[in-house]
Amino acid sequence: MGGGVSNIIVVGDRVLIKPKKESEQTKSGLYLPPGYASKEQINTGYVIKVGPGYAIPSHEEDEPWKSSEQDNVKYIPLQAQEGDLAIFLRKNAIEVMIGEEKYFIVPQNAILLLEREEDQ
Repeated sequence: MGGGVSNIIVVGDRVLIKPKKESEQTKSGLYLPPGYASKEQINTGYVIKVGPGYAIPSHEEDEPWKSSEQDNVKYIPLQAQEGDLAIFLRKNAIEVMIGEEKYFIVPQNAILLLEREEDQ
């Protein structure tokens, strides 16, 4: 991973993706030609970090008088995992620079496809 990525915390349903060179082909043979990718506003990249997921509140209805200071938020985890190759819609992504590297912050609903190596 890049130098400044280790202290980055991804929130909610977002995923941090490092873009892949358009000419690269994956081990399984997945390949998006450069013309298609730019015309359709689709990018590919590797998942570097994943947020905790979709937050769902935990309500304890049996004792409503309890203080809500200790509400524990639960999360529905995301499908994306670190190391996955993601194909995502560029229009929903936010481009950021971390150090000298370009990354995208992408909500999970903008990810069209994930490719995962067998050993993960």
